Amino acid sequence: MPEDPHPFSLLHPDAILDAVESTGLRCDGRLQALNSYENRVYQVGIDDAAPVVVKFYRPGRWSDAAILEEHAFARELVEAEVPLVPPLETEGRTLHAHGGFRFSVSPKRGGRAPELDRDEVLRWIGRFLGRLHAVGVRTAFTEREQLTPKGRGHEPVRWLLEHRRVPAELEPAYRAIAEQALEAVDACFARVGAVTPLRLHGDCHAGNVLWTDDGPHFVDLDDCCTGPSVQDLWMLVTGDRDTQGAQWAAVLEGYEVFREFDDAELALVEPLRTLRLLHYAAWLARRWDDPAFPAAFPWFDNVRYWQDHILALREQIALMQEPPPRPGR
Repeated sequence: MPEDPHPFSLLHPDAILDAVESTGLRCDGRLQALNSYENRVYQVGIDDAAPVVVKFYRPGRWSDAAILEEHAFARELVEAEVPLVPPLETEGRTLHAHGGFRFSVSPKRGGRAPELDRDEVLRWIGRFLGRLHAVGVRTAFTEREQLTPKGRGHEPVRWLLEHRRVPAELEPAYRAIAEQALEAVDACFARVGAVTPLRLHGDCHAGNVLWTDDGPHFVDLDDCCTGPSVQDLWMLVTGDRDTQGAQWAAVLEGYEVFREFDDAELALVEPLRTLRLLHYAAWLARRWDDPAFPAAFPWFDNVRYWQDHILALREQIALMQEPPPRPGR
């Protein structure tokens, strides 16, 4: 692994092209950085062929076994005809190493953001997620993260406080509101009780669903994990609380063509949203020494951000006391 404190600073254009050519592909010199922060992702032109997308994994984040488990899940989904962009296999390998970096190469597939305010679009994506989960429930991950309140909430809050990343004048308020939020999350999970865990996309927001005239396809399984099925659904519902029922109805109408959904999991929507807020703040703080982060997130790491974050957590505590959304179906 590179020893530079900012590991991707060593990933200059020649290193990127050399890595791709180490897999047997011949680059034509065209190189375009794509939107990614946790890893580094580039579109690379190939001689007499379509361009490819190469992803360089952040050193130290995942083990080789965890990355290969992600790749195996992608292949399994493609074999089941779930529309997803898998890594290419070269000489029996999907995970490559060059110059101290691990990387994968995938075909380039375009698309646009889905129109999540249209019921037809929500039903279509729901159908594909139902198919994805029908595959995901077949077996279990052994190397990937399990989505739990501890890992997504308690541990990030502990890290932020131990490393004093919250402004000193707001730390008492943050500590108090985070504790209340976590108590509410834990109580919601306890009320719902046991749910069927399965292999998930894990980060199924609109940016990871690309739409074409043939329908949607999924990208970026980097955060695939084990958890409740609703984790892959709730980020698709974008309306206010008054309109969520109709949107949930559309998503679940499509989903249940292929897999039954347990409505009890709807009580986890706001707890999962709360965990995402807590985890996101710690993720930004942990990555702040990566030069890409201050440039991309200039609004973070100041008093105003933490004031807004505390307010958002207070609002989430109130939402977790309300009844879950009721699909109009």
